[in-house]
Amino acid sequence: MKAYSLCLLSLLATSVSCKKSSSNNNATTADSYMSLTAGNTWTYETVNNITVSTSLNTVTSSNRDTSISSRTYHIFTNSNGALNDYYNISGNDYYTFRNLVALGSSSVESIYLKDNASVGTSWSQVINIAPFSGVPTTIPLTVGYSVAEKGITRSVNGKSYTNVIHITTTLTAASLPAGSLTTDIQSYYAPKYGLIESKYKISTTLLTGSNVDQATTLKSTNF
Repeated sequence: MKAYSLCLLSLLATSVSCKKSSSNNNATTADSYMSLTAGNTWTYETVNNITVSTSLNTVTSSNRDTSISSRTYHIFTNSNGALNDYYNISGNDYYTFRNLVALGSSSVESIYLKDNASVGTSWSQVINIAPFSGVPTTIPLTVGYSVAEKGITRSVNGKSYTNVIHITTTLTAASLPAGSLTTDIQSYYAPKYGLIESKYKISTTLLTGSNVDQATTLKSTNF
């Protein structure tokens, strides 16, 4: 499992921008964990604790939508050259749609946040990872989400956010050797702004030099 693949898993586990309503729920409120306005931007700083490096990425809400899997997804662009992001909110469920060809799955639609779920609520999905060095068969990988905290106040880069939801994400694969994959993924979402902070560590003993240890924080917005 290459480092690039682990980074893709990190993207699956977290979200780095805000989302748009689906066609049957276009109204938004001040309490929604998103902003729809075209032209809104979010600048994130990511610190790589392994390479001891820092990078910036500005996510911009476009003026475009697209239809995927019977849902209307809003399109967000990235200044760091990454592929566009696709997000949707249906009721209280927040979806992301990603291309995971490098993991052997052409596309994955995930619910990464339920803003009405109580603390302790969990949900999961299974994606199939293509064979890689040392593992000759397809691996069913379970991505689990759990509401760790809700309604908390969290300070990020000097700004205090209220009514924050803390989500813990886990990646598990029963077909892998015990202890060969460990994860520690924490994400924090605030009303209007979406993701304000994420910390994730993904480690595997199957290949050397393929671990991920990063922290991403919201530096600024233009709204």
